[in-house]
Amino acid sequence: MTEFKEQNLDAARFEESTLRGAVFHDVDLSGATFDNVDLSGATIRGARLVDVTLDGDIRNLKVWGVDVVPLIDAELNRRHPGRERMRPTNADGYREAWDLLEQLWGETVAKARRLRPELLHESVDGEWSFIETLRHLVFATDAWVRRAVLGEPEPWDPLDLPHDEMHDTPPIPRDRTARPSLDEVLVLRAQRMAIVRALLANLTDERLAERTVPVAGPGYPASESYVVGDCLGTILGEEFEHRRYAERDLATLAARTVGAGS
Repeated sequence: MTEFKEQNLDAARFEESTLRGAVFHDVDLSGATFDNVDLSGATIRGARLVDVTLDGDIRNLKVWGVDVVPLIDAELNRRHPGRERMRPTNADGYREAWDLLEQLWGETVAKARRLRPELLHESVDGEWSFIETLRHLVFATDAWVRRAVLGEPEPWDPLDLPHDEMHDTPPIPRDRTARPSLDEVLVLRAQRMAIVRALLANLTDERLAERTVPVAGPGYPASESYVVGDCLGTILGEEFEHRRYAERDLATLAARTVGAGS
C-alpha cells in the first residue's frame, strides 16, 4: 500500500486514476475540485463542509443520518415548476412533459436572441456556452432516440457535442472549436425535436415497457438493449436540466451586458 504521510501535495492532479478504498485522515482538501468522480459508498466523518457545492447523480446521501435527497428534490421542484413532470409514468405523461419542454425552450431561446451573438459562445464559470448546450442536446437526441430507440447506428451530425466525460468514440464527432451560429444550431434542434414529437405522438404505455433492439457498430450508447421508457426519460431529464443551466448562465451574461453598458 502506498502511503503519503506529512507530505505537501498542494495542486496535485489525479486524472484517470483509481483511489478505491483510499483513506484520507487529517488531510486538508480545502479548495479541491472533484470532477466526474465516483464517490459511491464513501464515508466522511468529522468534516468541515462549508461553502461546498455538490452536483451530479446524487442518491441516498445521508447528512447526520438523514437522507437529504428527497428534501432537495422537493425544493428543486418548488423552485423549478414543471420539473416534477419530467418523470412521467405513462405515455400521456411523456407527451405532456414534451409539450412543456418545447414551450420552455422557446422562452429560453427568445432570451438568448436578445444577447449579442458572440456571448452565446461564451462560457460561464467553465460551463458549456449556450451554443454548446444546444449542440449537446442534439447529440443526446441522436444517441438516446435515433440510435437507441429508432435503431440508427450512426445518426450523428458534425455539430453533435458529447459530454466531456465520454472518451472519444469514433465515429461520434467532437469538435469543440466549431462556432456555428444560433440559427444553424436551431435548425438541427428543430429537426431533432420534431423526431421526438413524432415518436411521442404514437407512444403507448406498452411501448414504454418494451426493450430496444441493440444496434450494430460502435457508438453511444453502447450496443445493448434498453427499456424505451428509460431512453425517453433520459431525454426529458437532459432537456429540462440543461435548460435550467442555460437560464442561469444567460442571466449572468445579461447582467454583465447591463453592467458594461452602465
